[in-house]
This record gives sequence, structure tokens and C-alpha cells, in this order.
Amino acid sequence: MGHKLSKITLAVLSATSLSFALPALGQEAQNEADDTEVIQVSGIRSSLTNALAEKRDASNLVEIIQSEDIGKLPDQNLAEVLENVTGVQITRTAGVGTGVQIRGTNANRTEINGVSTVGSGSGRSGINFEDVSAAIISAVEVTKAPSAKTIEGSVGGTVNLRTIRPLQLDETLASVRVQGENSSLTTDSTFTPRLSGTYGDNWELDAGRFGAVFSVSYAEQDVTAFRPRTDRDNSVAAASGVDSAQSFDYLPIQFFVQDYDNYEYETKNFAGTLEFAPNDNTKFFFDVVINDQERRQESSRIQASGISGLKDIAAPSAFETVDFGSLDGVDLGSIQAATQGVIPLDADGSDGNLRFSGDTNSRITKSEIYRLGGEWTGENLKVSVEVASTSSDTTTPSFNTTLNFINPNSPLDAAALAANNAANEANGNDDLYDSNENGTPFIYDLTGGALAFGIPTGDATAPTAEQLLDPANVVLRDVNIGRNRSENGEDAFRTDFTYYIDSMITSVDFGYRYSKTTSLLDEISSNVGLRDIGDSPSGDLFSELLVAGPDNFNDADGRELYIRDFLLIDAERVASDPDGALAILQNAIDQHGGSISIDAPTSSSAGFFDIEEKTHALYAQANFEHGMFRGNFGVRYLQTDVTSTGNSITEDGDGNQLVTQVTTEGDYNFVLPRINLVADVHDDVVVRAGWGKDIRRPDFDDLSTSVTFSTSPNPAVSIGNPGLNPEEVTSFDLSAEWYFAEASVFSVGIFHKKRSDLFVQQQSNPFEDSVTGYRDLTDPCEGGGIFNPIADVNVFGPEVGVGVCVPTTTKINDSGETTQKGIEFAVQYDLAGFEDELGWASGFGVIANYTKQEFSGGDAVNGATSRANTVFALSTGIEDIDVTAVQGLLDLSENAYNFTLYYEKYGISARMRYTWREAYRSTDFGSTSSLPWGFPVVQEDRGQLNASINYDVNDQLNIGLEAVNITESEVEQSCINEGALLCYQGLTDRRITAGATYRF
Repeated sequence: MGHKLSKITLAVLSATSLSFALPALGQEAQNEADDTEVIQVSGIRSSLTNALAEKRDASNLVEIIQSEDIGKLPDQNLAEVLENVTGVQITRTAGVGTGVQIRGTNANRTEINGVSTVGSGSGRSGINFEDVSAAIISAVEVTKAPSAKTIEGSVGGTVNLRTIRPLQLDETLASVRVQGENSSLTTDSTFTPRLSGTYGDNWELDAGRFGAVFSVSYAEQDVTAFRPRTDRDNSVAAASGVDSAQSFDYLPIQFFVQDYDNYEYETKNFAGTLEFAPNDNTKFFFDVVINDQERRQESSRIQASGISGLKDIAAPSAFETVDFGSLDGVDLGSIQAATQGVIPLDADGSDGNLRFSGDTNSRITKSEIYRLGGEWTGENLKVSVEVASTSSDTTTPSFNTTLNFINPNSPLDAAALAANNAANEANGNDDLYDSNENGTPFIYDLTGGALAFGIPTGDATAPTAEQLLDPANVVLRDVNIGRNRSENGEDAFRTDFTYYIDSMITSVDFGYRYSKTTSLLDEISSNVGLRDIGDSPSGDLFSELLVAGPDNFNDADGRELYIRDFLLIDAERVASDPDGALAILQNAIDQHGGSISIDAPTSSSAGFFDIEEKTHALYAQANFEHGMFRGNFGVRYLQTDVTSTGNSITEDGDGNQLVTQVTTEGDYNFVLPRINLVADVHDDVVVRAGWGKDIRRPDFDDLSTSVTFSTSPNPAVSIGNPGLNPEEVTSFDLSAEWYFAEASVFSVGIFHKKRSDLFVQQQSNPFEDSVTGYRDLTDPCEGGGIFNPIADVNVFGPEVGVGVCVPTTTKINDSGETTQKGIEFAVQYDLAGFEDELGWASGFGVIANYTKQEFSGGDAVNGATSRANTVFALSTGIEDIDVTAVQGLLDLSENAYNFTLYYEKYGISARMRYTWREAYRSTDFGSTSSLPWGFPVVQEDRGQLNASINYDVNDQLNIGLEAVNITESEVEQSCINEGALLCYQGLTDRRITAGATYRF
């Protein structure tokens, strides 16, 4: 039985330039199609038309994006491709799309050809989108309303990346694409290459029909972002009586960071499919997808540290009013905040401290997906069987260093520090200041929305450019080396049966799936901190490793105030020869007479886990069609066994570490009913409704009790929670689609999700004295947080040293029920049908969508730090205030929209897309995971403009130009609330790609 389609809809279904298979529409539809004029389209119009046809015929709510040509999706990056979909927003790293939120949540799944993928880390969402080149993907499918046969594990939706199927080809495919990309902020002005090629065909053989498709791609990418950060989470009260006090309370400067992020990607992808059909009823297939990526980070950070200790003497010269807004109904009032001023040296010349850090990290990931199976179709029965194996092996070599600048113009210059160290050694005490850091003055200007700081060149104690670049004026402070490895995988077997019935119930689907998922992390690291001048060699002893840092921090916004002259340990040298660099640094320590040994990385007993999950899933689903109604209803049952192996670490009576491997086991099961109903209420109007349940398993690292410490006292230590339960979500969808013209649609839909046991991140902050700012320096940390034995005390104690209480973060299940709901609008309108009336203008078309969503409920709260509560006591006048707020859902924008204008005619294919999303809360705060106020920061509203234009020189050759982030839209983050206190900026690049495609 087939549902009747209008002529417009049949035209949409017929308007294809690439062959693709749709479910049988019935003889009635086929006969009417024979009488309908087929619209011949290509390029953008072809991809949009094909996608509409597939969406129109689906029995549940899906969104489809198809490639415009072989290996040509709308964007180079798959996350940015998904940004075209209604209800999808993305997050970026240095301007490159890396995270995808579907209907406001990151809790989604990614498949390739229906096979589950695994990521490079310990998450559940699957393969990293930046690891897969869009060039090997022919279509992207987003399932928003699952059916019973849909694999469990998604809250927002399931993303399926599809490759070309060879037996669906009606002609030979052969193409080569050559491109080059340039970043506006990189110090390398050349174009990085992008190469891809596809070959596919099928042949009639004596034994049957055989087809093959192979796609390969190679891409390099160099992206840069500048990220200045300013912390103003301290206070100077009007009544304090200190030298910097004003007639009003205000926020002084606490911390400055000038962060230069550079990521270099090298990505190699291969996708291949073999299909063999010995007869019309039988088909076998074998899929291979291999992704090999190396992401190298060569970033730098300049930090103005220790300046919080100068808040009582460094009086600002200008202020702004900061309105904190309200949290959970509590008005937090307003306060003045410093915007301009000079921070001089401390009286003894010890503070503030100027530090140069080089972040040399890599992520080397190889992912493999293998899928082997077959299907047989009889008169009333269809059977399919497949086995699949997916894996992702990752190593993360890193060699991060920090240099302290020893200001030669400070009273505590290198000679004075060395003399103090010698005296302390002789006297056997620490009475004299002999740290490996001294004071440098700073000037800042936060007006005009720029978080800018630098060196006050007119100050007598300020270093010159020559002094900043002199190796003799830097000393080694930190060496952090890592070679972590993670191994993730999933092996799965599934068999599916469809029994066809000639009645209102057209068919019954039922099947079984078994999967074994594993995740292993082995932390291999060495963290060495040098804190006094006696152990810290000066840079002239390892000058062969030193290079000048990048001096173009003003390229993004033209700022005049920044630190342009500084030294770093050569990132390329330590990346290519880490052992050699380590030997040079150790030799420098030995020549200096230091007593500390820089050890090679070793496995950490606390940084290990090995988790295995075995899941059995059964489903049964009835598919129905009667009159104008069609759809499906069914149930999915799953049972999961979890085995977790980790290390239990204790100490014997002599303080020696005792490591015991501990294995714990657990299990759970769920019943997940799902219903989808489609009504063809008019020739070109489709109404859909869906209801169903799903679960979301916790990330593997959220289950582990592994602990990783940093030498910095600022980052929070992540602590796992093995007692986490899977989230449960109940979803309802209702939508209507009006196919009012060829290749055109208007749709509106609502969704409603109830979630229980939501995963929320909690931060426990150590107590800080409201007067001194000191934290607890002994274990245990009674006031909160955890004792970090290798963290620098810095300004959190009266003396230089290591060992201090630091924040912790952990995931818990929210005890309250939460609700997500929203409404989605989408319109697609193509003017191709007005050729006679509009002529050349008939080449235009528009695509637009808008999503409004909200989140409510939940009991888990974040709490202000003790320092933040001191500020709120001043801004509200409530002396003992303790500010808390329900966390809510991270990365959720309440409003978002896309608008695309395209043109396709006379061989020209052009597209311009503007994407905007409203502010949302995030834990991605600059170069650290800590939240200085205790609450997730707010990433402010942001829009981005992308565009592309291509021209068909002839039937074989196409040339094109693409631009990403044309206006170089910056990222802004505010602390406490939207528009409250600007604390972070991300100044991103513009990327231009030029190239050509040749089809044979």
C-alpha cells in the first residue's frame, strides 16, 4: 500500500542528478510519476532537492544534507556542515568546528554508514568531527525522532555520515579535487594543501553485479586564534584603608593572560566500499573507513601572575560599572571594576611575575571502521546480518614548558636572588627571598572591549625589548611532559528481519544487536617544577632551544598594547626530538648546580582505567500505512554489563605507595518504547508526531577515579564518579511540513524532552582567606577542594613552594527532573520555476531556519568561591551571603538561526551563509578548566559569515573559492552573567580556500 503523492512532491522526488534509493512508494505513485515532468537540476539545487525527497518520504523526523557533487558538502568541516541543520549549533576550537549540539545538548551519537563510531577521548558521542574530511562523505543524516530499531544512546539526535554506495551508481564516477587554504592570522603565509579523489563504478559479471567505490583525501590546516584573558575576581573595599582604596568598592586586576593558540592539522582519510549482488534478492557488502590525523599545537601563553598580591598598592586610574545581574532570583547588585592603570613592582621587587609558557601538544589518532554483511529478500521476508568493528587509538605527546622572566631592573635582580639563595643555603634556612621569579611592572587598558595589557615602556623598572629577548634574563620554571595513550573500540554484531504483511500493518521489523565497547586510558607523564633560583638554570645555558615568540598578537584587532617580545622553547624542536630537548635542559640544570632531576615520562598509577561494556539489545517494530497515515511503533530492550578496572593506591607504614588493581562490576537494563506517526493531511502537507525513550551512558572518564595533577594551582582536578547512572530521556516531537513548490518547503515543529539523572559538573572550591587570599597548604583540605602536592603555592600562601589545595570538578546525577523544549522553523525556497518571468534572477534561492528552546528544572547547583562571595557581600551589602545557582544545561543557546542565500545558473554556483547563536553557558574558559567565580562562564552572542563561489569552466572542470569567518567575528565570554564582566576574548582568523575539481 502506498501513500499518494502530489505532482509537486513527485517532481521533487524525481529531480535527481545522483542516483539514490528510496523505499518503495507503490505502483500508484509510480504511475503518477510517469506523467510528471522531471526537473533536471544539478549542484546546490540537486543536493537540496534530493535531501527534501528523502526527508519527505521518511517515517520519522530526520534532516538530510547531501553533497552537491562528489566529495563536496556545503562546508569543509563536518561540524560546520551540520550547522546548516535546523536545531543544530556548534562550538569551535580556534575557530574550527569541533563540537555539535543538537537541540541544545552535546549528548548525541555519530555513526558512519549506520555503524557506531568511537572518539579519540573518553566521550560517548563518537568520532571527532575534525578527524573526518567532508570530502569522503556523500550525505549527512540527523535523526531527531528515533524508531525502535535506532541504536540507543542519544539525547538530541543521531548523526549518520554516509558514503557512496557503488551499486546505486548509474555511471562511472571519477574526480580529483585540489585546494589550498590560508589563515589570516598564521605566521605562515602559504596555502596549506587539500587533496581528494573518488573513483566508483559497477559491472555486470557472470556471477552477478559487482561495484566498488574508493575515496581518499589528504588535508593540512593551520589555524590560529588569539585569546586574551583578564581575571577580576578579587576586591578592594572602600573602608579597607589600603593605599589603593577608593571612595567606592571595586574589583582590581587578579590575573592577565595573553594566549596565542596555533593548531596544525594533517588529516588522511580513506573510505572504500565493495558490493556484490549475485542476484536480485541477495547482496553482500564490505565497508572500510580509515582516518589518520595528527593535530599539533604550538601555542604560547604570556602570564602576568602574582599581581593579585599588589591589589592594595596598585590603584587603577579608570573604572567601569559592572552589573552582576541575578542568579536564581538573587540580585547580585553592581560594583566598579578596574579598566586602566599601571601595576608597579612590589616594594621589595618580588611581584608581579612575568612568565612565558610554550604549549607543545599533539593528538595523534588513527580510527578504523570495518563493516561486513549481507542481506537477502524473499517474497515476504528480508534478512540482513552484519558484523562491525570500530576503533580509535590515540597518543597525546606533549612537552610544555614555562620560563620565568627575571627583570634585570628589579631590586631583586638575578644577582640579588642568587646571593639570597647562597645565604639561605649557608644558613640552612629560607629567611631570604630566593625564588626564581621577580617583579615586572604592567600597564593595562580594558576599555573598548579589549582585554589588553603590556609593559609600561616609560617606567624606570620596565624591561626593554632587548632585555626581554636576552636568554640570560629567563630561567626554567616548569617542564611538563606527557605521552598519554587511549584505546577505544566497539565490536558489534546485528541481525535484522523484516516480515511483509499485506494489510494496514505493512511489515514487522525485529532484530538483535550485541556490542562490546572498551575504553582504556594510560596516563604517561612527568611534571617537574623548579621554584628557587638555585635549581633554575638561566636561558643562556640552553639558548640553543630558545626562539622568539610570535609578535603578531595585534593582527586580529589592531591593538597597540600587548607583549610582543618574549622567548619560548622551540616548539618544533621539542616536538621532533623531545628526548634531546630533555637532555639539554637536564644538562643546563646540572651546569647551574641544581639538585632536581627532570625525569622521563612514566605511567601514573592514579591515571589508569580500563572499562568494558557488553550490551544485548532486542527490538520489535511494526510499520503501518492506512489512508493518509503511516509510521511505526515498537520497543527496544537493552541489558548492559559493565566491568571497570582501575588502581587502588594506599601507603604502607613507611609512606611507600602500594598499588592494587581493583575490578568492579555492575549492570543495568532499560525498556525503550518508541512511536512515530506521519499523516499526509494534504497533497503537499505532512504532519509528523513522535514519542520515545532513550538513555545516555556517562563518559568513561566520568566513571574513573583516576586523578591528574597540574603544577599550576589554578586548574581544577577532575575526579570521576563510578556511581553515575545513565541518563533517561523521554522525547515528544510534533511538526508540519508544507512542500509548496519545487525544491521548496516550509516547516514548523515543537519538541519536548524530560530528562532524569542529568549529568552535571560540580566544582568544589578551596577556602581562601578574605583578607590574605591564602588557601590551605596541608592535606586534607577541610574547606573544600583537594590537596595538589605538585602545584605551585604562588599567591595562595605566604611563601614560595609547592603543595596547595586546588578546586575539584566531578560529574553527578542531578536529583531533579529537567525539561528541554523548543520550536523550530525552517524555510527553503527556490526560484528555478520562474525562468520565464525572472530570467537570470531565477537562479536565486534561500534557506533559513530558526530555533527557540529553553531548559528548566534540576536541583544541582554551583556555588561561588569564597573570594567571589566576598565580592558579592560588597555589591549587595549582605555580609554573610553565599551565592548558589542551578547549573542548567551547558552549551544551550535559547535562540539561534541560519540564513543562506544561494545562486545557481550559467555555470555559477554561489552560497553565502550567516549563522547566529545566542549566549550560552560554558566550562570552556580560556587556557584553563578552572572557573574563577565558581560558575560556568557565558559565551556571548556570536554570528559568523561564510561564503563560497564555484564556476563550471566546462563539463569536467570546476574552479572555486570559499571563505570562512569573513568578518573575523570574535568570541567574548563574560563571568557571572551575560554582559556582566568581560573576562575572556577569542580573536579568530579568516580562512580562504581556493581550488579546482576535475571530473573524468
